[in-house]
Amino acid sequence: MSTTPNAPGRYHRTGITLTQLFTRFPNDQAAEDWLEKVRWKGKPTCPHCGSSRFSKTANRKPMPYRCKDCRKHFSVRTGTVMTKSQIPLQKWVIAIYMQATSIKGISSMRLHRDLGITQKSAWLLNHRIRQAFKDSGIVFEGEVEVDETYMGGKEKNKHKDKKLNAGRGGVGKSIVVGIKDRTTNQVKMKVVENTKKETLQGFINDNVSEDAIKYTDENRSYKGLTHHFPVNHSIGQYVKNQAHTNGLESFWSLLKRGHQGTFHKFEKQHLHRYVNEFVARHNMRDLDTIDQMGEIVANLVGERLMYKELIGKCD
Repeated sequence: MSTTPNAPGRYHRTGITLTQLFTRFPNDQAAEDWLEKVRWKGKPTCPHCGSSRFSKTANRKPMPYRCKDCRKHFSVRTGTVMTKSQIPLQKWVIAIYMQATSIKGISSMRLHRDLGITQKSAWLLNHRIRQAFKDSGIVFEGEVEVDETYMGGKEKNKHKDKKLNAGRGGVGKSIVVGIKDRTTNQVKMKVVENTKKETLQGFINDNVSEDAIKYTDENRSYKGLTHHFPVNHSIGQYVKNQAHTNGLESFWSLLKRGHQGTFHKFEKQHLHRYVNEFVARHNMRDLDTIDQMGEIVANLVGERLMYKELIGKCD
């Protein structure tokens, strides 16, 4: 899909329309061919031993390939979160497209209706794709903004037996701390237990160089940072020369619109998965859509997520 400089949004990107998506992936075989191209550059490699010597199996059973060295069967699903999944590959690719292009996320109910699978399967599929959203490990070195936000329902809106009766404000909510690099516009996020100095500064020190310029609000936990320039929100100060956290405020706004408008509720034990999804989608938003999808597929290799693990019933 071509765009022009007068188009809204990130016009320099090459997107994929729905009609182009179904033309490109009309069936499972087309989806499998593309997945193999992304994972193996077109030449299958045994996930078990790494050998490139293989033979094709008759009728593709039990799997389309058999390694000539370790003698094990394999497919493009092997060694990824798609292992043992009964969902057809075409639906996997469509779900990846939806995850990549829905800026406020895609709910399991929407996926259930659009793909014609059960809501339970759609919920698991969503979380399995989220396994691809990993931290890049890059350390930010320029000017960065640091801020934290609270996620969760208000105490006054909770049922009586759900209230903590421990005060107002952030009581009962989960805390997310974030960093945004102003030069690259990349962000990093983490769900944390508290806003103590050692917690917030520990996250900063792990992800930002000591020489980086750090802009924060007036939270006392940030005191002691090197090259630190705060603004005082409590007195209505939001910009002081170059010091502000407006970039992260925009991210928090998007995250909370997804929370309230798409998902309605983030279970605390899964909050980090949703945060990782929004972070990854933000960080790869300059890529063409097919490259975004390819990056997700590449990051699914070596991952595994079972339903029992998601619902907390692992042995």
